[in-house]
Amino acid sequence: MKAKELRELSDDELYQRHRELQQELFSLRRQAVSGQLDKPSRIRPTRREIARVLTILNERMRKGK
Repeated sequence: MKAKELRELSDDELYQRHRELQQELFSLRRQAVSGQLDKPSRIRPTRREIARVLTILNERMRKGK
């Protein structure tokens, strides 16, 4: 998802998206270690999307103060 699309989500949806991405990243890393991951290039975009979600959540928290 692009940052613009993520900004349209509610806080609860962003937290849910973060949990989903963390689980996906864990799964990708486990597959990479066991040698079953077909496309190791999927790890970086997942990490970057996690960073986008966290950035938006942090912006909202700071704005609320």
